[in-house]
Amino acid sequence: MNNYHIVSRSRSFFESGQTRCLCFRLNSLQKLKSALTENKQLLLAALHADLNKSKHETWESEIEICLKEIDFHCNYLTCWAAEKRVKTPVVFFPTASMIIAEPKGVVLIMSPWNFPIALTIMPLVGAISAGNCAILKPSEFSPATSEALAKLISSTFDPGYISVVQADASRAQDLVTLPFDHIFFTGSTRVGKLVMSAAAQNLTPLTLELGGCNPCIVDKEIDIEIAARRIVWAKFYNAGQSCLAPNYLLVDQQIEEPFIHEMKAIMKEWYQDAKYPFARIVNQFHFERLDKLLETQTIVAGGDAQKISLLIEPTLTKTTFVDPIVHEEIFGPVLPIISYNKIDMILEKLKTMPKPLACYFFSKSKRLQNHIINNVCAGSICINDAIVQYANLHLPFGGVGASGFGSYHGKKSFESFTHYKSVMRRSFWFDWQWRYQQ
Repeated sequence: MNNYHIVSRSRSFFESGQTRCLCFRLNSLQKLKSALTENKQLLLAALHADLNKSKHETWESEIEICLKEIDFHCNYLTCWAAEKRVKTPVVFFPTASMIIAEPKGVVLIMSPWNFPIALTIMPLVGAISAGNCAILKPSEFSPATSEALAKLISSTFDPGYISVVQADASRAQDLVTLPFDHIFFTGSTRVGKLVMSAAAQNLTPLTLELGGCNPCIVDKEIDIEIAARRIVWAKFYNAGQSCLAPNYLLVDQQIEEPFIHEMKAIMKEWYQDAKYPFARIVNQFHFERLDKLLETQTIVAGGDAQKISLLIEPTLTKTTFVDPIVHEEIFGPVLPIISYNKIDMILEKLKTMPKPLACYFFSKSKRLQNHIINNVCAGSICINDAIVQYANLHLPFGGVGASGFGSYHGKKSFESFTHYKSVMRRSFWFDWQWRYQQ
């Protein structure tokens, strides 16, 4: 079936009105939860085939977080979807004013390869709870997971309600030109611009969740062991193939040496001694891109790259702000380190760079914490930890500027796929005469 007929099928299903019923939405969320749980082994195997992900990491970052999102929506959906009465100016008496949350219609969700389950299902939960029909386009670079998702969805839902399109880049380009009611895209800034350009032809509203060169700033007033452990974990999670991973490390020069020493010790314990399994680079293209980056770096730790297995060892390098590696999203297990002596000089430099998806700051100083919060513009800021803000469903997740626009998670997921319709209802029994021209 071609793209046009898939969208037409979903449009017909939406026009039937079934998705507007709250019971239908809640039942669909529960069916999705059951499908994820029952197909756990299928999904674990698919992620292992695509990215060599461990069972623990796949469950934690790909499945469990989706189950929690579903439970969150089931608990609050009735409240979110309820008609909201608002005040009306007395000059319009007798009048009732309200805001009605209604579904946008047929939505397209385009997800990337790095977290192919979570970044497909998390926005889908919002689309379902808001009452939409959805077409999912997972990445062709994670084919095993894409096939697993297609099987899961097709065995759970009517294809007119939710369907999966497995397609290459050319068919995906055709898909985004069709008249959707909303497009939710997660991926690179480069592809995001193409999606936005195509969507503009139909004035289709967008949510763009893009990447960013996320800075991680380490002050001298810290617990070195805990800070190093949290940064190493966050950076090398999924082999650094995460839009939220620290892109480069800015360390106060007074603690640079002991801090690097502590990170190297943790990396040896976790990865060289094989305490934790390590994901591989997704494909040959990205492996060669990262390998080429390493050629320009002064390596402090790691650096081994195995072309046949697509494995790159967790790596620390020394660099400066003029190095191109600081100005592109690395998306791999390479962490460049820059030393600094004045925090305000760092903040001035960050203001000249594209706004990141996240900024991380490690310090015991409440004054400096507030200084960072008030002077850095980023999609999110996390103090004394990294990437964990993603797991808080009460916090909206999204970028700003070059790192994207729109947000989701929890209530924000519902709102992203909802049109809030203003309604004003008047009576005939009284009419103010002074409003008319005399």
